[in-house]
Amino acid sequence: MRDILSIIFLGFVGYYLSSYLDFLGLQYITVGLERIILYLNPTIVLLISMLFLKKKIQPQQWLALLLAYAGVIIVFSHDLHTMGPSIAWGGMLVFLSAISYAVYLIFAGEIVGRVGSIRLVAYASASSTFFSTAQALILNPSHLWTQVPEVYQLSLFNALFCTFMPMLMVMIAVNRIGSGLTAQAGMLGPIATIFLGWFFLGEKITIIQIIGMAVVLCGVAILATMQTEKNQPRPELAEAE
Repeated sequence: MRDILSIIFLGFVGYYLSSYLDFLGLQYITVGLERIILYLNPTIVLLISMLFLKKKIQPQQWLALLLAYAGVIIVFSHDLHTMGPSIAWGGMLVFLSAISYAVYLIFAGEIVGRVGSIRLVAYASASSTFFSTAQALILNPSHLWTQVPEVYQLSLFNALFCTFMPMLMVMIAVNRIGSGLTAQAGMLGPIATIFLGWFFLGEKITIIQIIGMAVVLCGVAILATMQTEKNQPRPELAEAE
């Protein structure tokens, strides 16, 4: 019973709430800035672990945190100057989305060993589907079947290729190459998002954005490298095995 309640909570916080806040924030900021803010997720997990789980942060991790947030400030300041004050509200919503997903990651790490990664994702996704449907039925039920066909087509495309397939491929990658290398490969995400936003949405790419993105990636790369080294067995243990 405890695991069931935990999974329902994880589905609400990690998939429903984080996605809802993210989509709200995207009304005010570019997809490039949104992706860079969400990429702070490992740093948020680190800070939450320090504040509530009493875990110590190493000097290298502090450097990574400073770099990551400095990069976001660079991009945020640039977009604030060009797009106006509404970007502050959008940035805050996306940052809250990142915090929500960080909470999911922390609690998921405690339960995944008992439930299994595939079952956890499946059950948490089902939980988030319940909350999303309940919200739609409470706020405006008619909107579920009165949209134009393009909305349903894009929703199906997003569910299959932007949600289910990425989660499945990430789980396969973690199983084959480990979480450390998977996290490092995932650093291509913000770069791809910025260029796809330029290609499909006509968003401008500036030197300031590229510099800020590079600074964020350097900070996250330090964290990913440290996590990879931490997960590798020591030589003497490997020889003993």
